[in-house]
Order: sequence, then C-alpha cells, then structure tokens
Amino acid sequence: MTRKPATYADLEALPSNQVGEIVAGELSASPRPATPHGSSAFVLGGELYNPFGRGKGGPGGWIFVSEPELHLGPDVLVPDIAGWRRERTPKLPNVVGIKMAPDWLCEVLSPSTARLDRVRKLPAYAREGVKHVWLVDPLQRTLEVFRLEGPHYLLLATHEEEAVVQAEPFEALALELRVLWEDVEE
Repeated sequence: MTRKPATYADLEALPSNQVGEIVAGELSASPRPATPHGSSAFVLGGELYNPFGRGKGGPGGWIFVSEPELHLGPDVLVPDIAGWRRERTPKLPNVVGIKMAPDWLCEVLSPSTARLDRVRKLPAYAREGVKHVWLVDPLQRTLEVFRLEGPHYLLLATHEEEAVVQAEPFEALALELRVLWEDVEE
C-alpha cells in the first residue's frame, strides 16, 4: 500500500504542543523542546544577534529568525535558528512559510530529533543550497560545524565542552561554548 504524501493540512492538524515538519513527503511531529534544547538555542541566538544582526561589536550583515517555517522544495522544515546574509536578502518577506533557503542554520539536537536532523533534514538543506549548518548538542556539549561542498556537507570541526570557537560563517566572534549549556543541569 502506497502512503499519500503529507500535506500542509496535516501540519495544521497537529496539537499546539507539537512541532511539525514535512521531510521527503512524510509528516514528522516532535514534542516542544526540553529545557537544554530551548536554552541553548536562545543563548546562541543572543550571542550572534548583536555582532551579526545589529553590527554591535561585530560586522553585522545578517538577519536571524528563531524557528522559522521554511518551505524548501517539497519540504516544510523548522530549524532552531536560521540566518540570511543581508547582501542577498535585505528584508524577509512577511509570510508564514519562507521559501528562500537561509545562508546558515542551526539545529539543536535532542534525543527525539537528532536522527531526523542528521539523516533526513541535512540532505534537504544541502539540496536547497544552505551553505553552513551547525549542530549543537546540549547534552553531549558539542558543536559540529558543516560547510556545503558540492551536493554534500563537509564536517569542518567538532568542538566540545568549554572551547572558545571561531566557526564559519561567524569567525569574527569568539564564541565560548560553555555559555550554551551553563544554565542547564548535567
């Protein structure tokens, strides 16, 4: 029996405590993120916003959105944070589903979403030309930095624990990884 591809109506029918995505025609529903996930995403967004979004203490030139709904090809994806270079996208459209692939995005891994993020969503992001992807794992206390090379991602580095990182595409910032998980119990 062939399954019918998921539709946007399937996403809209999910309960409000679920985050829904359509990846390769299949509906994926996850519970709202747990505290380590939410805290790490919020802190990372804050660390990037002033120097890159506002140009305070950094070069500026970026627009960031938390949990945007991206309509990329046949997929509806919701990364934790996405960023567009202002030179390419001076302003984002006032829509629910953004159809322009970001230049950078971050997925904060949770035990319930890590496989989806790595195995299903990364190839979709590569297909749509997202140049940089960061995977943050607050439980393992790691940051993986990827750059798109041709049709696939190249893992540039894996940083852990309390490293101070200058990672593509935000090399102008010395990011102290400990701030991403310092407010969460081990």
